[in-house]
Amino acid sequence: MRLISGADGCKEGWVVVTEDLDTGEIAWELCPTAHDLIYCRPLRLMTAVDIPIGLPDAGARSCDHEARRLLGVGRASSVFPAPVRLVLAAATYEEACGIRLSIEQKKMSQQAWAIVPKVRDIDRVLRDNPQVQDRVREVHPEVSFYFLAGEQPMKYSKKKRAGREARKQLLAPLYGAYLERALADRRALASSTDDILDAFVALWTARRIINKQAQVLPAIPARDAVGLQMEIVA
Repeated sequence: MRLISGADGCKEGWVVVTEDLDTGEIAWELCPTAHDLIYCRPLRLMTAVDIPIGLPDAGARSCDHEARRLLGVGRASSVFPAPVRLVLAAATYEEACGIRLSIEQKKMSQQAWAIVPKVRDIDRVLRDNPQVQDRVREVHPEVSFYFLAGEQPMKYSKKKRAGREARKQLLAPLYGAYLERALADRRALASSTDDILDAFVALWTARRIINKQAQVLPAIPARDAVGLQMEIVA
C-alpha cells in the first residue's frame, strides 16, 4: 500500500485527504494534532501540508517572497510572512506583538497570530525528528492552484463563491466523486469548503513531489536555525 496525503488546518485540527497510489482510492479524515497527521498508520510516503515549516529568526523567508512574486497583484496577499521562530513561545497575541517588535520593530497581524498554534504544533513534531521532513513538505494552496491552472493565478479569492467554484472546476477532473463526497462531509471534518479544496490541491502537489514533477520555491531552499527547510513546494 503506497499512500500520499494532502492536509490543511481546520477548526479542530487538520483535514487530511489520502490517496492510495496503487488503487486510486481516496479517503479523508480529521486528525486532531500534527503528531496524528504525521504518524498515522500506515505511514504516508509523502504528506503535503499547508502550514509554514522552517521559520526565520527575523525577516521574511525567500520562499514567501517568491510565492508572492509568482502570484502577482491580487493573489500575492494570500501569502503572508511566516512568524519568526521566537513568536512560538508567546502565550497571547500581545506577547507575540512584543516579541516581534523587539526583533523587527513591527507588530504581528491577527491573521498571522491565528496560525501560530498550528505552526507550533507541526514545528514541535518536526523538531523532535527532523528526518520526518523528508516525507512532510510545505505547500501553499494558491501556489499549487497557480500550477494546476496552467501557471496563472486564480482570479477570485477562495472566500468568494466564484473563487470556490473555479477551484472545484480545476480539481473535479482529477478527483470527481471523491471531491464531492468529501465536500459533503465537511461538517464532520470540522472544515469549510475552502479547507477541503486546499487539502485536495495539496494532495495533487504530493503526487507531483513523488513523481519528481514539483516546483520548489526557492530552487535551493535555506534551512532555519533548527535545521528545517524553508520552502514552498507546488
